Order: sequence, then structure tokens, then C-alpha cells
Amino acid sequence: MELGFDREKNRQERLAFVREYALWVRRVPNEVWSREQADLIDAFLANAGNYALSRARYLEMQRDIAERRRPVLVDEHGCARSTETS
Repeated sequence: MELGFDREKNRQERLAFVREYALWVRRVPNEVWSREQADLIDAFLANAGNYALSRARYLEMQRDIAERRRPVLVDEHGCARSTETS
């Protein structure tokens, strides 16, 4: 099922956010942005138990994504095979 989603627009918005954030980090003193980063990370860690996605499921999803990006033939033992014919 394909959602009505503009990947390029999303990419541009993400890049704009990263650029703006990088400018902010350069502008403010290290103590300020460092404390804010620490607070954000602490909040993530405090809330980690409330997240429905388990570590195992997350890792499984990452393996699936990596496999889709890698065009390699694999045999039944999980060994990579050459795509060349001899």
C-alpha cells in the first residue's frame, strides 16, 4: 500500500532542519546545546520502556532494510553467491 507521501519534499525538509540545527549549534555556547542534548537523550532513555517496539524487533527490521538495499544473491545457507554465470 503506497501512501500519499512526497519523498523528495520530506528529504528537503529534513535537510533544512539539519542545516538550521547546525547553525544553532554553532551560534550558542557549548554548555547550552550540550545540556539540551543531554536532556533530550535522558528523556529518550526514561521513555524507552514505554515504546512498543522491542530491541529484537528493531534489529530484525534493520536487517530487513539492509537486505533490501543489498542486491546480493544468497544460497540456502546464507552464503553470498556471485551474480556472474560461468
